[in-house]
Amino acid sequence: QVLLVESGGGLVQAGGSLRLSCAASGRTFSNLAMGWFRQAPGKEREFVATIAWTGGLRSYADSVKGRFTISRDNAKSTVYLQMNSLKPDDTAVYYCAADSRPYKLDPNSWGHYWGQGTQVTVSS
Repeated sequence: QVLLVESGGGLVQAGGSLRLSCAASGRTFSNLAMGWFRQAPGKEREFVATIAWTGGLRSYADSVKGRFTISRDNAKSTVYLQMNSLKPDDTAVYYCAADSRPYKLDPNSWGHYWGQGTQVTVSS
């Protein structure tokens, strides 16, 4: 079992930045691919970014490319999502997730463990 705890969400103005963190425990972190997904009100959960266990392989949704950066620190068992140039459309609950397939970047059928989510609200 893997426990994921997100932090760093909040309210920010359009154009601003936030950095989300997700601390993992319960399993060897470096054996996991990590990812961020989000769900806006009235919409289905959608893929944001994933990162392989090595940290060198990453995948992003087109809607966040060039603005968001996913990274990980295996020594701290933590994954991050740096979000810049935020837009009101980025408003959502952001979920950290882990997949036991360490190289899986493709978001299809992704994620064996999920955090509780952290709210990000971008005002216009």
